[in-house]
Amino acid sequence: MELTPRLRLMNWLVSQGLTGLPENDLIRGFCQRCCAAGLPVSRGLVFIDTLHPIFEGRGFRWNDSETNESDVFEYGSTSGGDAGETWRRSTFHHMLEHGHDEMVIDLADCPSLDFSMINDLADKGHKHFVAFVHRFGEAGTIGEMDCFYSYWTTRRDDGFGEQDMAALRDLVPVLGLAIKSAAHADIARTLGRVYLGRDASEQVLSGKITRGVTEKIKAVLWFSDVRGSTAISESLSPDEIIPFLNDYAQASIDAIHEAGGEVLKLIGDGVLAMFTHENVAVAKRAALRAEFQFRRNLNVLNARRSAGGRPTTTAYVGLHIGQVFYGNIGSEDRLDFTVVGPAVNEVSRIASMCSSVDRELLMSSAFGTGLDATGRKYLVSTGRFALRGIGHAQDLYTLDPDIAADEVVAGKYERYLAG
Repeated sequence: MELTPRLRLMNWLVSQGLTGLPENDLIRGFCQRCCAAGLPVSRGLVFIDTLHPIFEGRGFRWNDSETNESDVFEYGSTSGGDAGETWRRSTFHHMLEHGHDEMVIDLADCPSLDFSMINDLADKGHKHFVAFVHRFGEAGTIGEMDCFYSYWTTRRDDGFGEQDMAALRDLVPVLGLAIKSAAHADIARTLGRVYLGRDASEQVLSGKITRGVTEKIKAVLWFSDVRGSTAISESLSPDEIIPFLNDYAQASIDAIHEAGGEVLKLIGDGVLAMFTHENVAVAKRAALRAEFQFRRNLNVLNARRSAGGRPTTTAYVGLHIGQVFYGNIGSEDRLDFTVVGPAVNEVSRIASMCSSVDRELLMSSAFGTGLDATGRKYLVSTGRFALRGIGHAQDLYTLDPDIAADEVVAGKYERYLAG
């Protein structure tokens, strides 16, 4: 590749990196432009570790012919198992172990080499292979994201020439910088969703980060609490406590998200969430749908834990509706994007009443009376109560026991929730 097209491709990478072009589009555009400029790339694969609670990193690939491979892939931990063995046999692990930044392989020599993946490349007609590891400095490292890995192949019999290698050495670091920039944006979005919640993350990343910037909204509020968690935790060994809490948090969070709710805060073993909609009846039905699915999740979870000889429990849920302030609350250097207001205190008090009246679900008077006529048929009053710290008494409602006892009623209730 001559100098002019090389510079043109560098400029393209920089401009597209600045605009935020997705990583798979970056590598596709890169490889296609290399081929058009006389650098005969037949396959390119790049990957980079990330900061994510589930997978270790993401990779992107391009081929000069149709394959059944996805152009984007995610990989789990390479610290053990089959993935760890494959990683230890890779050219990249070899390069890291021996301090190499570049490795060139004539794929005709595959039978004499014990590297994963290169035999498959040779079988598919690729002739020459070059791998690069571009290391980041300490200031540019996040978690395990400390390198940009890539390999490139050609089908040309005499492989990559000196000019081709010089072009790759110039171009691949620029591609790595563009992909690293995109990976940083992905990490910011991931951390926002994981630690703030989906909607709160979008609000913060859109620029709503100033202390005191809030909006007054009407929301259906959810507060759930694991039943007897303190006593159970005291009976568990230290390495069992976190898995126990995680199991029950997962059951509630999955149900809330599936119903369209937003998880705002995890408070010990408690979950604060909200449901919003321009039609309040729709938000209330979504909250009831989440509670219904939560019970199903608990049944599946408890069956699995019981089979493993681990302790099980259930959970209390309080539902309420009210005006809240939603936004940034805290100090100048430590903010929380959440909801505050009397209604938030009230929903937690309602959830705490569940044990007193021996009900797993309690709804406020405002929640119950605001339901449509069909929904109100499935509620029964548990009595009138003065909640701690709340200046007025109110009726609290729960679901009609017939829903749990009668399959016909249960079916009608489920169809109501789905409507």
